[in-house]
Amino acid sequence: MFTGIIEETGTVKSVARGINSAVLTVSADIVLNGTKIGDSIAVNGVCLTVTKLGNGSFGADVMHETLDRSSLSYLAAGSSVNLERAMAAEGRFGGHIVSGHIDGTGVITDISRDDNAVWYKISADKKIMKYIVEKGSVALDGISLTVAAVGNDSFSISAIPHTVAQTVLNRKKKGDIVNIENDIIGKYVEKLLNFKEEKNSRISRQFLLENGF
Repeated sequence: MFTGIIEETGTVKSVARGINSAVLTVSADIVLNGTKIGDSIAVNGVCLTVTKLGNGSFGADVMHETLDRSSLSYLAAGSSVNLERAMAAEGRFGGHIVSGHIDGTGVITDISRDDNAVWYKISADKKIMKYIVEKGSVALDGISLTVAAVGNDSFSISAIPHTVAQTVLNRKKKGDIVNIENDIIGKYVEKLLNFKEEKNSRISRQFLLENGF
């Protein structure tokens, strides 16, 4: 599990592409501290398993499903990526619950400044938008952010200068693709509400409403 608080940005050293998969090698510093082969690191919000450790870098395999669902397929040598190690049991929960399992991608359609804030407008499919709520949480390229505005087919976030400077947001431009992970709580609630009830089950839409869900 991750929190969406980016520890550092790394640089892709190489991408070895197979027929339907790839192997990423990423230069890093902070996230290598204490990291062992088999540990998890989120790369632009995608949970990857470390399969190789080098001098100032790590390697990870990327499966076909991950390439199809995320923006990792667009990475090349020299690309900057957000990096976060999996949360330690004694760690501070600074963002929100981020699983590292991407729901899909969106496209940046506008970037604007509002005093010291930077607004990013993201267009996304309906399957993404149904979980987006104003003032709710969303992870963009692994960054824990708060939804500031919601439209029919797009939403906007407002980032403070620190977040922009410490992540790959400072390199984003209109037309760029970003990984999106919806708030997992919303997906669990939807599953419960649409679950086919058993005869003796007490879980129903009315039961959830009466108990504050």
